[in-house]
Amino acid sequence: MAENTGVVFLGQNKVEVQSIDFPKMQNPAGKKINHGVILKVVSTNICGSDQHMVRGRTTAPTGMVLGHEITGEIIEKGSDVEYLDVGDLVTVPFNVACGRCRACREQNTDVCLNVNSTRAGGAYGYVDMGGWVGGQAEYVMVPYADFNLIKFPNKDQAMAKIKDLTMLTDILPTGFHGAITAGVQVGSIVYIAGAGPVGLAAAASAHILGAALVMIGDMNPERLKHAKSVGFIPIDLTQSDNLGDLIAAVVGKPEVDAAVDAVGFEAKAQGKDGEEAPATVLNSLMTVVRPAGGIGIPGLYVTEDPGAKEEASKTGNLKLRFGLGWAKSHRFSTGQTPTLKYNRQLMQAILHDRLPIAKIVNATVIPLSQAAEGYKAFDSGVAKKFVLDPHGLLGKAS
Repeated sequence: MAENTGVVFLGQNKVEVQSIDFPKMQNPAGKKINHGVILKVVSTNICGSDQHMVRGRTTAPTGMVLGHEITGEIIEKGSDVEYLDVGDLVTVPFNVACGRCRACREQNTDVCLNVNSTRAGGAYGYVDMGGWVGGQAEYVMVPYADFNLIKFPNKDQAMAKIKDLTMLTDILPTGFHGAITAGVQVGSIVYIAGAGPVGLAAAASAHILGAALVMIGDMNPERLKHAKSVGFIPIDLTQSDNLGDLIAAVVGKPEVDAAVDAVGFEAKAQGKDGEEAPATVLNSLMTVVRPAGGIGIPGLYVTEDPGAKEEASKTGNLKLRFGLGWAKSHRFSTGQTPTLKYNRQLMQAILHDRLPIAKIVNATVIPLSQAAEGYKAFDSGVAKKFVLDPHGLLGKAS
């Protein structure tokens, strides 16, 4: 049998590249399937969501193979796969979705009803998401291939833009979903909370949707410097504990049309102290979003957080000022992103030079063997998006 290696979670702040099983055409319960494909992984990215698990802020079990951002080449396909062929280069939505249930038929592939026995929604290499093996590996199996996968129309063209196209699996559609659900449109004044890769993707999405002005807030000076270098207005949250004052200094009043929470439950309070405060982003956004405005929330919130300082937060309960949002008739949109709703049009935007997302998120390619170092650097807050290169194909493409 062919060999395989992957990034394995070994406990808090510890990951390691180890020998793992070569993928089989079977689901997590061990049932043989014929609707899947096996991919030779061309690129696979380290995500901020992975970091929550690695930090010990979820109930992820040790031994899990990580990775839900996958782009690859089909090397084997099941007998039920009709519209894809061996040799095709494809992008993989991080959502595992059957394409047959009510949720999938309504384009809500983030909450597929058939791929997870414990809750709605599945994902590769992620806690509570159905047990599907992760793709930070040399090879991975993808189920329901005809429904989930999008073939790049021209393989050579795709490889020339592979550092951009690798973002289609998660962060670009996630940022776009945040902007769309927040109601960003032509002429919008927009604030993005968080200058990590998803925040930058949300800011880029706001631009392509026609926003007049995009501000992006963070407390990390390196990330703020990078955000400014790629065309966004940085908001240094260490300078005040009042977001409205910082917004007013830019636009003349403490108000925006739309906002995106790209931080999630490990948020820290504004100001110089920066103590952890899980609801601080949502509460601050309600103060600055105009009446009848929208708040997109692609930032991750969890049902169980064993590392939380507050007892209530350990079960996902936040001290949320919901009455303010209700009084202002705010729209809130939560949950994982239904990637399939967006990735085809975003692919075209990349292929036709409308969206240089690799530059915007500072895509940085490293070998799969250096994944542990990549996790450590990303956790330190560097202004980079690490892309793992299992077979050395990205260096050849660049």
